[in-house]
Amino acid sequence: MPKTIPAGEFKAKCLKLMDHVARTGEPLIITKRGKGVAKIVALEPETPEPFFGRMKGSIIYEGDLISPIDVDWYAESD
Repeated sequence: MPKTIPAGEFKAKCLKLMDHVARTGEPLIITKRGKGVAKIVALEPETPEPFFGRMKGSIIYEGDLISPIDVDWYAESD
């Protein structure tokens, strides 16, 4: 069961308690009048994305954009 601490005590020792949670990974429940109001948990370390393949799936192929089209067209000019 996670450790509980009253809100007033948490306020006085906030930084020390957060360091403890980060170091040990043990969650901490903050109570107010005996009822839990918040839970402090350690974040899981983020794994960096690999550099190669980061853009995979983000490009859409629309066909040949360089070759002339088969339709005659003109631009209006003044």
